[in-house]
Amino acid sequence: MNLVSNVVSKVNASVTTAAQHLEGELSLFTLSDHKILESIYATHVHADNTFDVDSLFLIVESIIKRSTQIVDNIVQGTLVHVETIDEKPPKTSFSSPLCTLKSIGCELSCKPPGEEIAHNSTLAILNKLSSYSWDAKAVLTLAAFTMEYGEFWHLAQLQQSDHLAKSLAILKRVPFILKPADLQKRRQAIVELNGLIKATLQVIEIIFELEKLSTYDQKDVPGLAVAMDHIPVDVFWAIITTVACATKITILTSEEDKPHDLSPYAQKIHYILNKLKIQLIICKKQIEEAEIYKRLRKLFHTPTEIMEVFKALIFYKDNVQPIIDGSNNKTVTIDVLRRKYVLLFISSLEITDEDINILKPIYEATKKDNQYTIVWIPIVEQWTDELKKKFETIRVKMPWYVVQYFSPIAGIRFIKEEWNFKGKPAVVVMNPQGKVENPNALHVIRLYGMKAFPFNKNKIEIVTNDKNWIGSVVINVDPAITTWIKEDKYIFFYGGKDNDWIQQFTKRAQILVNDPIFKEAKINIELYSVGKSSKGGEDLGIIGRFWTGIESLFFTKVHHQQADPVTQEVQKLLSYKNESGWALLSKGSTVVVSGHGFTILRVVDEFEKWKDQIKEKGFEIAFKEYHNKILAVVRQCSRLDIPSEAGKVPETMPCPECPRIMETFISYKCCHVDGPLKAHH
Repeated sequence: MNLVSNVVSKVNASVTTAAQHLEGELSLFTLSDHKILESIYATHVHADNTFDVDSLFLIVESIIKRSTQIVDNIVQGTLVHVETIDEKPPKTSFSSPLCTLKSIGCELSCKPPGEEIAHNSTLAILNKLSSYSWDAKAVLTLAAFTMEYGEFWHLAQLQQSDHLAKSLAILKRVPFILKPADLQKRRQAIVELNGLIKATLQVIEIIFELEKLSTYDQKDVPGLAVAMDHIPVDVFWAIITTVACATKITILTSEEDKPHDLSPYAQKIHYILNKLKIQLIICKKQIEEAEIYKRLRKLFHTPTEIMEVFKALIFYKDNVQPIIDGSNNKTVTIDVLRRKYVLLFISSLEITDEDINILKPIYEATKKDNQYTIVWIPIVEQWTDELKKKFETIRVKMPWYVVQYFSPIAGIRFIKEEWNFKGKPAVVVMNPQGKVENPNALHVIRLYGMKAFPFNKNKIEIVTNDKNWIGSVVINVDPAITTWIKEDKYIFFYGGKDNDWIQQFTKRAQILVNDPIFKEAKINIELYSVGKSSKGGEDLGIIGRFWTGIESLFFTKVHHQQADPVTQEVQKLLSYKNESGWALLSKGSTVVVSGHGFTILRVVDEFEKWKDQIKEKGFEIAFKEYHNKILAVVRQCSRLDIPSEAGKVPETMPCPECPRIMETFISYKCCHVDGPLKAHH
């Protein structure tokens, strides 16, 4: 008994507090959702899941739909039997909670108008329904209302032909509202009331739908969490609107003409209805995406035909559309992909001509081999007329197949989560059985082009294990470098964020390379400041291409889990990207050593201490040994900045300088690698 007393005391206290809240407010309709939750939270003790709320809702829905159709007919001046509504029967085991409905009916009947009275009646109803789920509270209240509303209009329909109905109708004051003069006077009010009852039913109907969807994992359907959190407030407004409708009927059937404006309730309930409709659409779309995602995961783990995988990846259900053949601008069916190796070129509409041109040599080469083909899949969340025009501008530059499907593609979630698409272009290589042979070949295509064809694991291991990797990175940076590499010259590549360091290194390195010892040994050393133009200015295009090449090589090797000296050297160089200074010494395209600006500058600065070793050991061994000697004394912190949009990144990363695992941080950076922002006119 103590527990019951505590609950009753808590509930009574909540009603008193809520009433006090309302007195201090200008209007019920200025109450925030938070205030409403405060006023109703204590009325909800627990949810009884044994109650057959679905059957009750089917009955209520049938009564309201038939009653409101009768009202519409009477207001229009005709009386017809309504038999055209499709309805599902309740379970045969369903038993009406009659006592509960009558108890709620007491809170609905003969209440005077007023926001505070409506609010208190709503709280009283919620107290009586404290052990029911939120959707059950709403439908029980509406059921109590429909017992009276349905009976009233049923009698209105039958009174002309049934003497018993006529007598009962008199007791219910049905003839009073149906007198031609009174009906004309109240016509607009009846129409508004009828519309509000329909809208309230729709609100409860969507709440039911959302409750049924709540069995899905909210990780797959995040929109459900938003909807479910708001259902108590939506139920509150459905109940208080039902209370207001009951009061309106009392006024319409009485001789008193008290003012009771339903428009604020109508505005609120229609706002909630529109919000719930949108939320339901979002949830259903997320559920569909989740189901497609699961189906695609299964498809990609089960050998099947590439065309079937492509169909499931792009199109919803049976809405399969042709694709465009970029070589002649004609549409073709997706049958052209059957039994082919397909390179899926995936990108947003934010791609450059350079991104497109990288693939053109691949396309030209694969034209001779009927086994391979390329398809562009544009990823757009929401198409607009402007984006369609932009798509067309990009499409005409592509000679390969193009997906023109002006809806978000079916597998957008799969592409983002499984292939780690984050906006930057990617090339997914798939074999004729729909198996992914490379989740992103674009990195290796940038570096090696057709040398890495067909871009599978075996071929990539061969081309990336080449110690001459620096040549593939810098080949498109400056024509002079290609000549130096062919002549097998020593090359110092260097750069950094600190111009003072770059100037200092240039000055000291020039002293080193001009030393007579190199002339005697016939050793040629070239200096190349990455990103510095011939006029001494900064060339952001060169800097961008250089680091894109380094990143591409890094991701190619990391994706294929190659832990070798080359990978370590690439990782080390990438860790210098945002340092004040860095330098790399190569012999032709073979890397001798790379290092932080501080350590490399010190080796160059202390040339006199180790230059005698050049005659005995050779330049590269002497340089490397002295650099290792410096590292033994001074070791810089290693930092690796990996762009998140580049694709899947490793969860852990060993330090390129020592055996430890590097700590993980998240940073946000704008490096302005494309130069100053230009205004768009």
